[in-house]
Amino acid sequence: MTAVHDHAAKPDLTRNQSLVFDTLEGADTPLTAYNILDRLSGEGLRAPLQVYRALDKLLDLGMVHRLESLNAFVACSHPGCDGHATVAFTICEKCGKVSEINDEALVASLKSLTVGAGFVPHKTTVEIRGLCSECRAAA
Repeated sequence: MTAVHDHAAKPDLTRNQSLVFDTLEGADTPLTAYNILDRLSGEGLRAPLQVYRALDKLLDLGMVHRLESLNAFVACSHPGCDGHATVAFTICEKCGKVSEINDEALVASLKSLTVGAGFVPHKTTVEIRGLCSECRAAA
């Protein structure tokens, strides 16, 4: 059984983990580890390893997601979501806006497809790239 994480009641995070999470939570677009390091250099974070360690723990806690295609991170937008075995995102190729999709039908469909193929996934991340409604309207 997967633990349920409640981001509002942050678990006991280290100072660096809290700084990294707060930076991601306040960002308008996904951030790379080096973007995070740049934003937190005034807070005493000087080495990429400090950021990567914090990100690893936040990923384990289900508080952030890694966008594979961008090699960047976003704060989870669904506090209390169940374990993040399957997560999906829309990524605007013009403005960089990322939206997390929480859809049980999508999860069930992906599970059915993989189980039907005799495959047991440990984690599924779907990234859908295109244009958001704001960028489409401005075109």
